[in-house]
Amino acid sequence: MANILGVGIATLDIINTVSSYPAEDAEVRAESQRFCRGGNVTNTLTVLSQFENQCYWAGVLCKDYDAQYILDDLKSNDIDFTLCQTLPTGKMPTSYIISNTANGSRTIVHYRDLPELSFDEFKKIQLSRFDWIHFEGRAIDETRQMITWCKSQHPDIPVSIEVEKDREGLENIFSLADIYLFSKAFATLQGYDNPAIFLENERSKSPHADLVCAWGEEGAYALIGNTSIHANACPPEKLIDTLGAGDTFNAGIIQARLKKLKWHDALDFANQLAGKKCGQVGFEKLASN
Repeated sequence: MANILGVGIATLDIINTVSSYPAEDAEVRAESQRFCRGGNVTNTLTVLSQFENQCYWAGVLCKDYDAQYILDDLKSNDIDFTLCQTLPTGKMPTSYIISNTANGSRTIVHYRDLPELSFDEFKKIQLSRFDWIHFEGRAIDETRQMITWCKSQHPDIPVSIEVEKDREGLENIFSLADIYLFSKAFATLQGYDNPAIFLENERSKSPHADLVCAWGEEGAYALIGNTSIHANACPPEKLIDTLGAGDTFNAGIIQARLKKLKWHDALDFANQLAGKKCGQVGFEKLASN
């Protein structure tokens, strides 16, 4: 069992399932609706918790109804949230999601009215207890200070960072972490349609880190030193729900590396886990055979 700290946000997700994506200004009937706790880092921790890891979330909460719903879900998944900062006002982030059963896609409209966790709050955490620290690539200036602090105080604790979206100042957090987990969306936004070439061009920004990029149906790629590695995707028999697949993949990489699997095996394990997620709704029992 490993002690894992995740730094990022938790959200309330309101998911409407439709048979096909609606046209603009159309009115359609949802086939179903569900509420669940979301947020990239807490999704990743939810999966890691299933592998008997002790997971801790560090983020920002407020005292509203949605926060209680989120906390109840975290409790049910054995995720510790005592390291969070709680503010007296504000609204928990909310994601309004359209899930298209025709192809498994999901479209998200996100609203937030809370600040990110600050470096001053992060410095209060006793980091020595953790075996791994994982960050969302957001609130770039604060995240840069957090990772720098981690590496100055505890250089032997592995640090991973998810790079899902292009954000102002993002270049300031490159070369700091041990593992960078890039999304296909980020790579294509930079103008790349080849993940191996994308990772090769990212190498100069983070010369000593391990670089990973999940590429959907084409599988996953990694650049370890100067060695490029690829593992095939593991799609489900039927595509049900892609929401959280990237977060599940990231959990798979972290779990595999904690178990000291070789990199090709780590990619394969993460692909299998993400494929299983795409074949079901939610994150339940992903660690079971």
